[in-house]
Parts: sequence; C-alpha cells; structure tokens
Amino acid sequence: MRPTAKDLAEAAGVSLATIDRVLNERPNVSPKAAKKVAEAIERIGFIRNPAAVALARNKTYRFRFVLPTSGDQYLTELIARVSEAKDVLRAESTEVEVVRIPMIDPHHVAKYLTAIDHCSVDGVAVMAPESPQVRDALVRLVERDVKVVQFLSGQERLESADYVGVDNFAAGATAGKIAGRFLGAQAGKIMIVAETMMALDSIQRRLGFDSIINTQFPHLESLPSLETYADEKRADLIIQRTLQHNPDTVGVYVLSSEARVPLTAVWNAQGSRPLTVVAHERTPFSEQALMDERIDAVIAQDPGHAVRSALRIMRARSDHRELLASQERIRIEVLLKENL
Repeated sequence: MRPTAKDLAEAAGVSLATIDRVLNERPNVSPKAAKKVAEAIERIGFIRNPAAVALARNKTYRFRFVLPTSGDQYLTELIARVSEAKDVLRAESTEVEVVRIPMIDPHHVAKYLTAIDHCSVDGVAVMAPESPQVRDALVRLVERDVKVVQFLSGQERLESADYVGVDNFAAGATAGKIAGRFLGAQAGKIMIVAETMMALDSIQRRLGFDSIINTQFPHLESLPSLETYADEKRADLIIQRTLQHNPDTVGVYVLSSEARVPLTAVWNAQGSRPLTVVAHERTPFSEQALMDERIDAVIAQDPGHAVRSALRIMRARSDHRELLASQERIRIEVLLKENL
C-alpha cells in the first residue's frame, strides 16, 4: 500500500496539520518540523498525490499552446486535439487555451513570449521557427518559472525546456529509405519541396533524407530545396519550372507538414509522367491522396499524442514530478494506403 499522510505523520512524529502545512507549502512550520517531515518522506517512500495537492491548494493549472496563424489542415488537426484535451482536463482543474500569432517576424514572436505573465500562465507549448530572438525569449520564460515545451517545431533544443516531436533527422532518413525502395533501380532526380528552409526541422529532415539517398541510392539525385512560403501561386510557378527543366524527375519529397499546396501544384504540372511521392503528416488531404495512390507513403506523428504529451509534461513540471520518458516519446509512423 502507498504510505498515506497519516503514515507520514506517525513516521515524522508530527501532527496531520503539520504534514498538511509542509506538503502544501503553507506558513507557520518550524525548520525542525520541516526537516523531520522531509526525512520521513525519504524513509517511508511517501509519494505526494498531485491531484490532492492541487485540490488542497485550490490550484488551477493554466497551460497555453502558442501556434502559428498561418497553416493548413495539419494545424487544424492540432487545434482540434487541443480542444479535445481542454474539455477532458477542465474537470481536473486545468485550463488549456490556444493563442495563434504570426510567426514570420521573430521579433514579434519574441515580444509576445516576453509579455507572458508568469502569474497567469503555468506552462506554454510553443510552435515557432528557429531564431535567436525566439530562443532567448524562451530562455527568459523558463527563468520566470514558466514551464516551456518546444512543440513540433524547428527550434534549437534548450537544456532548460522540454521538446515534444519526432527526431526530424530520422524522419527524413525514413522518407529517403522509402523513396529509394519505391523507385528501385529507376535512375533520376527527386524534387524536394518545403514551406521554408529557415525552420530547423526542415533542415534536419533534408539532411536525413540526403544521408540515405547519397549513400544507399547513388543512381538518384536530390535537387536543391524549393521553398513555397505557403503561397499557392509561387508553388505553382517554381514547381512547374523545376519539372520543365528536369524532365528526368522521378520522385517528389515534401518535407514540411502541410503538403496540400505543393502537391496540388505537382499534380497540375506533372502531365503523364509517373512520380513517386513521399510526404509528411496525416491530414484529410494526405489520407485521400494515399487512397487515390497519388501519394505513396506518409511519414507521420500522432497530433493527439503530441498534444497530450505536452500537457502531461507541463503538468509534471508544475508538480515537480519526474517524467515517464517512454510515454512521451513520439513515434515516427509510416502510413501506406494499405494500413490507413
């Protein structure tokens, strides 16, 4: 049986009222009594019940997801999963909100993060591109005792913050292996399309992809990365020109999370030539394209798992509890038409 507060009081030789004051960090506890309780906790293996502590303190946890204003279906999926978690956690004295801000200007993002009041927010999960300004703002948030999760984004990992997402180098390498296997002995070029190569996750996926193509499939050539900036007209133009100037293109790899715009441009421009296509993230668009066999494989990470993991991490950090690392590891999933 797990030791109770009554067991702890007996082991420490103090009253239950003193145990309550120590565990809930209330005043009027002598250093001697606090030391007795701390020693007894170690001796009998007492584990605090975070839910009971929160109830005793009348504490409400306040967590915020900071997400981009611009985005397509994958961002919609993330927001839907946050909404689900919000409804479930309301009964556990936990408030969850989403704030969407433009991510183009790193100074604007940093200004927003700097203005977050640590007295009104316990934890933030931030999905923002890598920049020195954003990195410094996240460090300052941690210094103000706000629990920070770098969420599914291309940010340099901070030692003082947590990260939720897949290993992007491994995800890119997985895409390279699949593209190479699907193409077999067919020689040619692979077009690489990203929303932006300013994001660290895009860079890591590109490096992972190239590491496999260059070493294991020397008959294939990866073209320079194309950046669409989520602009449909730009995507149409640069993809059409690339296919015109590279008639030996045999494959397409979309390494950003939103594949609808670039792949629509690819299909409009490819004509009758067959292309092996690998993309990232499960959305209604990518699901339908898999079913129609216009996409061969999707490298995915479960958005619901990512959202729940970020919330568990922020809650654990707020309660000063250790994390179960295996539970928070986001898997790289490979989706085909046959396993949807």
